Amino acid sequence: MTGRITSFARDGLVFDVRDEGPLDGDPVVLLHGFPERSTSWRRVAPMLHEHGLRTLAPDQRGYSRGARPAGRHDYAAGKLVADVAALVDAVGGPVHLVGHDWGAAVGWGLAMSRPDLVRTWTAVSVPHTAAFAQSFLTSTQGLHSTYMGFFQLPFVPELLAGRGLFEAWLRRAGMDDDDLARFRTEVLEDGALPGGLAWYRGLPFGGGGSVRRKVTVPTTMVWSDGDVAITRAPVEATAAWVDAPYELVVLEGVSHWIPTHAPRALADAVLARIGAA
Repeated sequence: MTGRITSFARDGLVFDVRDEGPLDGDPVVLLHGFPERSTSWRRVAPMLHEHGLRTLAPDQRGYSRGARPAGRHDYAAGKLVADVAALVDAVGGPVHLVGHDWGAAVGWGLAMSRPDLVRTWTAVSVPHTAAFAQSFLTSTQGLHSTYMGFFQLPFVPELLAGRGLFEAWLRRAGMDDDDLARFRTEVLEDGALPGGLAWYRGLPFGGGGSVRRKVTVPTTMVWSDGDVAITRAPVEATAAWVDAPYELVVLEGVSHWIPTHAPRALADAVLARIGAA
């Protein structure tokens, strides 16, 4: 057991952490997505605490004020995964891992490359990286992912965000007023948007061979049929990339923002995966 972890350091950067719940509980690391921060787990974490679990939710690279490098190379997938590995090392042992959106992409990377650090894995919204990549050739997923190319443009997304057009896109993607208020305060006003966009801009420098490995830890994939960014095809294909107990949980009528819009259903899926292990 470790004391409370409010921050950890790696690669000359300092990451903020929300460490909550019973200090002696099994640790659960919660990885947020774009464009959100650790507060996206504020409705899920208390439900895990009720079951004796300790949660650690970091503000990841580009979001923590002390971890906002400027270069695109600084956001290569390997570095994002290594950041989370450093947090697990700070905790002192393997953890139950949960990740939403980009946090899921990083979680898949950790589960593939460092299964010794992951007791169970719950991916939220984003499927296995290989299944996702293959779906661009075999389904309509590519049409739903055109925004990823747009986000790699320099300056333009930030300019549109300053004019309020970014929020209009997020609302069409399912964010509500509360979500948008957090986006304005925690991402726009706090200066985290360039760092969040850098995850997309770092795509050409990441991945490597690890993106096509099978996951060997017990895994649950949680997806919602109201997701405008992720189609069913790569989600269905994910099972072939898990060589361990696996379950797909489909939430009907829920948008992409599962942690804030369906926290009970997500907490139940996490608890079921942990309990099964």
